[in-house]
Amino acid sequence: MESRLNILLTFVRGYRQYSKAWLKDAVTYEKIKYFPVTKDHVDPPITPSKVLMVHRVKPWKGNPYWEKNILKNLGFEEKKKDPVFVKNTPEICAMLWRVKHLVKIIPLKLPKDLPNTVDDLTEYYIHENGTVYNTGKLDPVRYQATMEAKNSIKKMNHYTIREQLRLKWIKGILI
Repeated sequence: MESRLNILLTFVRGYRQYSKAWLKDAVTYEKIKYFPVTKDHVDPPITPSKVLMVHRVKPWKGNPYWEKNILKNLGFEEKKKDPVFVKNTPEICAMLWRVKHLVKIIPLKLPKDLPNTVDDLTEYYIHENGTVYNTGKLDPVRYQATMEAKNSIKKMNHYTIREQLRLKWIKGILI
């Protein structure tokens, strides 16, 4: 009778009779305990990114003033949702930690051959996943032709087309 009562109380209380054998397999990194899947598991070497791309994903309004101050110090503006590029330093990471629920942080994957001059930076494109691509130099003749076509007076935009069609409709030409 006593053994049945002991089993019943153990089951009801959720009391464990066995030891946690997996606790001895913990690997400690400074203040963090990590439990690898296998005993011979080795983490790959990580080189942290030097630059972080930060997107604001939550609205500015409704947050306390100290979070707004941190966002302003990071370079965000109230009305714009443009990404901000910041250095990966402990001070910046501490600021990002305080507003981690308001932002999305993406480390940039920089190419190995970055240019030395500012003029060569026009060749690069930053994708939204954080990868930096080399697009090659722009052809100045093609760029000039594109800008002329874009800013041409003869080009009809959708407002002009709508107005011309409305006037023809009023005159009865389109019937």
